[in-house]
Amino acid sequence: MDGISLSIQELLDDNEYGLGLALLAGQRGLVNRIFSSRIQKPGLALAGYTEHLHPDRIQVLGNTEISYLNQIDDRLALECVKNLCSFPVSCFIITKGLVPPAFFLETAEAAGIPTLSSPLQSSTFISLITRFLEERLLPTTHMHGVLVDVLGVGILLVGKSGIGKSECALDLIIRGHRLVADDMVFIKKKVPAALVGQSEEAIQHLMEIRGLGIINIKDLYGVSSIREKKIIDMMLELMEWNPAQEYDRLGVDDKHITILGVDIPHIIIPVRPGRNLGSIIEVAARNFLLKGMGYHSARDFQERLLSRMEVRPLGNEVE
Repeated sequence: MDGISLSIQELLDDNEYGLGLALLAGQRGLVNRIFSSRIQKPGLALAGYTEHLHPDRIQVLGNTEISYLNQIDDRLALECVKNLCSFPVSCFIITKGLVPPAFFLETAEAAGIPTLSSPLQSSTFISLITRFLEERLLPTTHMHGVLVDVLGVGILLVGKSGIGKSECALDLIIRGHRLVADDMVFIKKKVPAALVGQSEEAIQHLMEIRGLGIINIKDLYGVSSIREKKIIDMMLELMEWNPAQEYDRLGVDDKHITILGVDIPHIIIPVRPGRNLGSIIEVAARNFLLKGMGYHSARDFQERLLSRMEVRPLGNEVE
């Protein structure tokens, strides 16, 4: 199976989400991979109905499943467990710190299926592990650029090397806006359709300004000048001014670019001496906020222009 995945060992090693996992059996299966953020409760599968069993998902056993195995005939229970373990199950996780029957652990061990235990209630554990898997299994990418928070709008500045992205971001920081990432932006897709950008840990809060070298924005301007991560709302591409190229002068038709399957507004800003890019980007952020409130300046101008053309009186005809 292709796609982003993580191993059961990585799940077992997690300390951030407080899953509290411990290994009970199936150590050799810790290399098994998880590809889906969805989990499954295998109650019906234990009872023999495996039609809708998804072996690639983590199988969570709570009080209902363990009680069922403890209450039915031992021979039948063993048969049910062997039937379940005949599938390539990625992992069993038993909640509430419950102790499964010995034959369950022996069968899982023989099948190489890692069996973990968590002290958490089933509902709490399912909520936490779903968030964990969604965070770890969503698509990611890296882009060369600068990410800034301008008036609450996440703006990704891109353009060829040396065009002035960092200098532009520095101007915005001096105006009171915030830096998220410089040079390399780590982007992760979040459900349902959002992009979250942040800096690589090694260069967090740092910015390269040609002629000055590396500067630390947090040390220079304080914690209010930086953000750890930010949803990317739009992309602004800085491009050298080309007199032979036609640039959008009205902005009636919004352009978009797709990153990790998510469409975000894409604006090309021509760069030449005399243009105050910091002010232009700040206005772009304000205009984005206005559009979010339902007001589109360019389309309003177009509608007023068309309205005037429709009501304009005809001149006297010359005979």
